[in-house]
Amino acid sequence: MGLPGVNFPGVGVGLAILRDGKLLLARRLKAPEAGFWNIVGGKVDHLEPAEQAAKREAEEETGLSVGAIEFVCATEQIIDADRQHWISLLYRTSDVQGEAQLTEPDKIAEIGWFSLDDLPQPLSAFTAALLPYLR
Repeated sequence: MGLPGVNFPGVGVGLAILRDGKLLLARRLKAPEAGFWNIVGGKVDHLEPAEQAAKREAEEETGLSVGAIEFVCATEQIIDADRQHWISLLYRTSDVQGEAQLTEPDKIAEIGWFSLDDLPQPLSAFTAALLPYLR
């Protein structure tokens, strides 16, 4: 069968979570783009609507409760360094409850809120693709 993103193009989601003019980012531990700062997200499970996948991934990775989200754009990223290929649907929201926590330390090194004018580097390709829609 193979692995999505590795043996065939994977379908993923990303969610930009905004609060008080800041964007929540997570520094990845695993490919694609290990060490890069990324919006929360992950792969869409079989028969799972993408919007639900975006909420699920965000809640799993941050412990936040996510309300309404808005579709922003689709992006295709071929990450040559990791030999991965992803097509991702990207969303945004400011409708969240709770305090962000590092809930998946096996996947994420750290999380934090950052001003859109002072983002940490390096940024993932997925985050860079979404930035023009957040300003």
